[in-house]
Amino acid sequence: PLVGKGGKRTRYKYPLSAIHVLKAHGRLSLESNLVDGGFAQNIKRREMNITKERVRRIIDAGARVVLTTKGVDVLCMKYFVEAGIVCARRCDREDLKRLAKATGGKVVTTMADMEGNEAFDPDCLGKCDAVREVRVGDGEMLYVHGCKEHGASTIVLRGANEYMLDEMDRALHDALCVVKRMLESGTLVPGGGAAEAALSVRLDEVADGVGSREQMVIREYADALLVIPKTLAVNAAKDASELVAKLRAAHARGQRGDGEGEDASSKYAGLDLMDGTIRDNLAAGVVEPAISKIKSLRFATEAAITILRIDDRIILNDSKGLAGAARQ
Repeated sequence: PLVGKGGKRTRYKYPLSAIHVLKAHGRLSLESNLVDGGFAQNIKRREMNITKERVRRIIDAGARVVLTTKGVDVLCMKYFVEAGIVCARRCDREDLKRLAKATGGKVVTTMADMEGNEAFDPDCLGKCDAVREVRVGDGEMLYVHGCKEHGASTIVLRGANEYMLDEMDRALHDALCVVKRMLESGTLVPGGGAAEAALSVRLDEVADGVGSREQMVIREYADALLVIPKTLAVNAAKDASELVAKLRAAHARGQRGDGEGEDASSKYAGLDLMDGTIRDNLAAGVVEPAISKIKSLRFATEAAITILRIDDRIILNDSKGLAGAARQ
């Protein structure tokens, strides 16, 4: 409606403003069409504006690195590049959680607040000293240095092939489990067969004071403990008999000594498989978690007791033997 003469409103009978014209290139002019009885608007342009506003909120919050599990549109990447921001797409969700925990940040899934508006909280940003992209093997890896919380670390294994890497991964996992057990229990024992040899010597002394047939059981248990140092020596291509004899003699001196001089260090004597000698493994840093050693001995003892409790056994012949017995 328009204001006409005398201040009266006049309405056009055929208003041109009721016709909404949209322009879209890429087609022939003959393909222009009329949306009969409907309405169309330029949704794509509005989507671009919304995306630009969201990117601008992230940039204004002070972000320097953006990581996402989804893809990044070329338009968004353009805004990030112009602002000098590193943007990585299609990251693993678990990696983002670990990184957020290490840097003190949060994984943001939406910008909507409680009132329905969109905003980006700067407190969700993590902190680190540097982020670098390094080429490793056939791909690139994103290194994050100097994380704020220092709650996570990454070990990059390099090897000639997948089999070697898998073996290295298993060995590293075992070593990390040993360290974890030791930190949880707070106690450790010397390694290299030291604990088994000391226990074997002690059980032999106990067996000498037992005047019944239980003495045989105690001695057999003491001999069974020496399987560990013997196996270690054999795997290292050393003379197992000589090394185990020297190891037992060292622990015998340590248990009978007054706790001074050489006898004091003999209590921690273990195998040095590199040189094929006996040394103080506690001073050399070769240790094991005490809880793992105790559980191993406990489970082995329970297994032996279970087997000894079996007084009957059933032997099944093969199918040929059963068939021959049936014919007879």
